[in-house]
Amino acid sequence: MEGLPRGYRPNVGVCLINSDDQVFVASRLNVPGAWQMPQGGIEEGEEPKLAAIRELREETGIVSAEFIAEVCAKNRVIALCHFGLAMDPEHVPNWLTYDFPPAVKAKVNRLWGGEWHGQAQKWFLMRLTKDESEVNLANGEADPEFAEWKWATPEEVIEQAVDYKRPTYEEVMRTFKPYFNRNEQSARCRSSKW
Repeated sequence: MEGLPRGYRPNVGVCLINSDDQVFVASRLNVPGAWQMPQGGIEEGEEPKLAAIRELREETGIVSAEFIAEVCAKNRVIALCHFGLAMDPEHVPNWLTYDFPPAVKAKVNRLWGGEWHGQAQKWFLMRLTKDESEVNLANGEADPEFAEWKWATPEEVIEQAVDYKRPTYEEVMRTFKPYFNRNEQSARCRSSKW
């Protein structure tokens, strides 16, 4: 994948917001008290946008969401690429990275069969287009990842994240927060609805 940092597992993250501009977070089954946004690995040959759709559906059951923006970079400066709008060809995909702590690194490398330092993530801002009744954390999965979910403020998302993900979450919230509460953005992105 273009621009993927060496030694980092390719991954997507979804910052899903509701009509009140609260962010969807869920508590991991295997790490009590750790809340996170939906995220997951990009499969071989899979486009990041499609991986984001798949991960959101697999982890939350949500299928009624629309894309608003994606984190991109231009000369190392974070910018937003809006779906459905013309994109500056100089924008290239930006990977936000975090390193695993040693204990987590050993566990995930056994689980995933690799030798990963951490994860490199492409982040997408999406808005829920229906009510929250379609949230289903089990979603037919034999091994669901989450115990419970809630809506949180951007500040709560950062505060309740595990330490090693916190800098990434700060960057995601800083980048996307100006685009919360912009219903006109949603209207322009309807063509990206899936």
